[in-house]
Amino acid sequence: MGIETDFEVVSAVLSAEPISVDQAIKAVESDTAGAVVSFSGVVRNHDGGKAVDRLSYSAHPTAHQVMSDVVAQLVAEHSGEADQPVRIWAAHRIGTLEIGDPALVCAVAAAHRGQAFAVCSELVDRVKEQVPIWKEQFFADGTVEWVGAGE
Repeated sequence: MGIETDFEVVSAVLSAEPISVDQAIKAVESDTAGAVVSFSGVVRNHDGGKAVDRLSYSAHPTAHQVMSDVVAQLVAEHSGEADQPVRIWAAHRIGTLEIGDPALVCAVAAAHRGQAFAVCSELVDRVKEQVPIWKEQFFADGTVEWVGAGE
């Protein structure tokens, strides 16, 4: 791109392997960061009043690129706002997940907490709204429900 930026995207991926908030935090920490804000969206045991056994996430073939584009767009919109580097790490799981497994993990390190919270919150919202990933929920009663991206 050739654009000087005060943001560093450490990671923006879909992962078939387990992800963790500890992994994300360690990846973004730096001597210039006065704040590290993280988010871990985990699989819960219920949805809509029904007991959930597990989930499976499927991604559209373009989802990897969309994930990168979402983070790049966020960076472009916020560039110039920071007096010190801002570091971003984001990953969404694909495949089968059990109750308690992290499905979406994000971390943002910035000099100040306000910016770290704002960027992390916006990052989570955009990934959930824009990345074409579908969730298949397996309920304890044997029923299955698909939830599409952006719903």
